[in-house]
Amino acid sequence: MAKHTYSLDFCGRVITVETGEIAKQAGGSVLVRYDDTVVLSTATASKQPKEGIDFFPLTVTFEEKLYSVGKIPGGFLRREGRPSEHATLTARMIDRPIRPLFAEGFRNEVQVVNTVLSVDTDVTPEMTAMFGASLALCISDIPFNGPIAGVYVGYVDGEYIINPTVEEIEKSRILLAVAGTKEAINMVESSASEVSEEEMVEAIMFGHEYIKKLCQFQEEIMQDCGKEKREVVLYAIDEELNREVRDYVQERMVEAVRIHEKLERYGKIDDLEAETVALYEAKEYADEKEKAQVLKQVHEICHNIVVEEVRRLITVDKIRPDGRKIDEVRPLNSQVDLLPRAHGSALFTRGETQVLSVCTLGPVNDNQIVDDLTEVETKRFMHHYNFPPYSVGEVGRMGSPGRREIGHGALGEKALSQVLPSLEEFPYTIRVVAEVLESNGSSSQASICAGTMALMAAGVPIKAPVAGIAMGLVKEKENYTILTDIQGMEDHYGDMDFKVAGTKNGITALQMDIKIDGITREILTEALAQAHKGREQIMENMMGAISEPRKEVSRYAPKIYQMTISPEKIRDVIGPSGKMINQIIAACDDVKIDIDDFGHVVIYHMDREPIQKAADMISNIVREAKVGEIYDAKVVRLEKFGAFVELFPGCDGLLHVSKIAHERVEKPEDVLKLGDIVRVKVMEIDDKGKVNVSRKALLEKPKPKKVNKENAE
Repeated sequence: MAKHTYSLDFCGRVITVETGEIAKQAGGSVLVRYDDTVVLSTATASKQPKEGIDFFPLTVTFEEKLYSVGKIPGGFLRREGRPSEHATLTARMIDRPIRPLFAEGFRNEVQVVNTVLSVDTDVTPEMTAMFGASLALCISDIPFNGPIAGVYVGYVDGEYIINPTVEEIEKSRILLAVAGTKEAINMVESSASEVSEEEMVEAIMFGHEYIKKLCQFQEEIMQDCGKEKREVVLYAIDEELNREVRDYVQERMVEAVRIHEKLERYGKIDDLEAETVALYEAKEYADEKEKAQVLKQVHEICHNIVVEEVRRLITVDKIRPDGRKIDEVRPLNSQVDLLPRAHGSALFTRGETQVLSVCTLGPVNDNQIVDDLTEVETKRFMHHYNFPPYSVGEVGRMGSPGRREIGHGALGEKALSQVLPSLEEFPYTIRVVAEVLESNGSSSQASICAGTMALMAAGVPIKAPVAGIAMGLVKEKENYTILTDIQGMEDHYGDMDFKVAGTKNGITALQMDIKIDGITREILTEALAQAHKGREQIMENMMGAISEPRKEVSRYAPKIYQMTISPEKIRDVIGPSGKMINQIIAACDDVKIDIDDFGHVVIYHMDREPIQKAADMISNIVREAKVGEIYDAKVVRLEKFGAFVELFPGCDGLLHVSKIAHERVEKPEDVLKLGDIVRVKVMEIDDKGKVNVSRKALLEKPKPKKVNKENAE
């Protein structure tokens, strides 16, 4: 295959696509250059469907190569290891708009690999990779109903911007990632500075206009060099078996779906499914392979009956599985201070979803070191999300967080970071951990609610409380129903999971995943309006538990003291090889001290007394004498020409013999001795910093002696 090159001027930057020269053995490969950002995207599929699975085996990766930004990886091995959080989140972001565009029943394993080779941080490698992933699939022989594309949208000074630079992002009130096809949007993720629903909708639709241009560019490339799509065998259920199973169990399964209580409902459904499977397990088969295939399909038919009834109830009868109205929020309960020794803790329960969030405060040097392609080197706020299997009544793997946990944690971090105080206002590293204790829908948004309360309970002066809610959609042709506060069954069987978090003033985070081809502006606007109403109700319940941040941090949290010293004095405080600062730490009950390059000093300890002692010691080290100041100084050395007196630790002044008294002093030791405390005034500080003091300046001048005239005559 010969090399082909294509170019597009996109918002003032050039996108160049090269194919036919690099990674030719992959099913499809493109080298995408977006100015100086370069990403190699490949798409490869297995020849045969993967047997024994009931899902589409798609894997999308975002391979961060640190040489792309001129970095050598940290760690002992000095090579790339497990994916960074940024790489994991980017891979998920690319996966989400691509996955719905494969045919139902597609079981061939597909792997999309995006290798980042060069990065200009102002020219998004994330959206370059998304473009490349779609195009690699489109020109390959893999059946794919694309193309899709994505852009970032910023909002600076009332203007929307496509793929903003790092500088523009810092000023932007919105950072929105939006993806979709030419026809519709099918993925949204955003952080925002309390923007209105109208502003967010405009940002999404603005981004979609540019997505259309990128999709058109891909279609032109496909027509020129795309491979013929292969024939694949799509998995399908045997029609006769489907009819038999439905005749046997459908009526009773439909009744089970209408049970309101989750565990009872699922229990009845499981019992009916087990009964049906047992019926077919008792039959005779040609071999074990045929038996396994039939039993697997029986499970799927039972599942499909449940899905169809849930969707019918919602779209036609407007009845939800648990009996709620379509805009009704489940029962709410908010509590704080469950954990006596934690710095801040809160429990948020919404229906059968329950999250315990715990806030911990630490010194600034407890921040997280970031080793990825972004310009961010440290993180001061961390939001971690844990989802143990017992939260859904199951037994499963316990270990390091997976993609889902990382993604949900990051969404909560986006929502809450918008309301955190600045480092200058609150010089702590902040970690919030969300422990999901029960889950039946939108535990990620419950973690935002619990996290808000935990922050306030810990005494973090957040600008405003944040509440989150998950919206759903069930769409059958032109009929659709938007659901407030979706539960697990509605999420699993529905067409949209739309998470919205924000304060009473506006949205702080947004995430939308679509299982259908996309949604319209009308649906988007309606969902946001309905979400706003639900958030208000949840916020009211949260405020009943804690209405504002505590004025003081917990007695078990480190206390702080801030001071500023001259940058020139930093070396004196630290001392050679850290000797001086280590002495201060040891003398003050192991206080923690952070000093930045600008002389901003923060001292941490559980008690105030060691903090004050350390502050006094630092003040003495950096203290400078000033002309006109008066000191009770200690005589520390006597010389023929005068005495050296200690004004304060680290600062001596010269008291010249002529400045000791008004009357003539022959030798300093005639008036002073070592250890004496004398009151002196600073008279002069020369260019070299030497301090000259005077005792005489503070003494009353002696009165002139009266002369006896008679004696004089």
